[in-house]
Amino acid sequence: QVQLVESGGGLVRARCSLRLSCAASGRAFSAYAIGWFRQAPGTEREFVASISKNGGSTYYPDSVKGRFTISRDNAKNTVYLQMNSLKPEDTAVYYCAAEPGVVTVTPVTWEYWGQGTQVTVSS
Repeated sequence: QVQLVESGGGLVRARCSLRLSCAASGRAFSAYAIGWFRQAPGTEREFVASISKNGGSTYYPDSVKGRFTISRDNAKNTVYLQMNSLKPEDTAVYYCAAEPGVVTVTPVTWEYWGQGTQVTVSS
């Protein structure tokens, strides 16, 4: 029902910034809340940020709060994750996900997923 494609990942130095994009197909983009998750080697996939269908509400865990900002442009079917003050521990594959219903921080509760984009932060 919706396809998601992440872009914008890469190799950056600590304390630098990066902006990820999640482009969605279809006309029903506004029917989905969008989330960002990440998974580092040897770890479980973890919640990074989410934004409500109309962009009115955003949520972040303490690990990224104040550094990361999620936003969406429904006219462009795109969600962004602005990442500032990056740390080596932010290194992970970053995934965007879409969910038409109630959203949580648990990855399995999100219905649609992109393939991910690698973010590597060097010391």
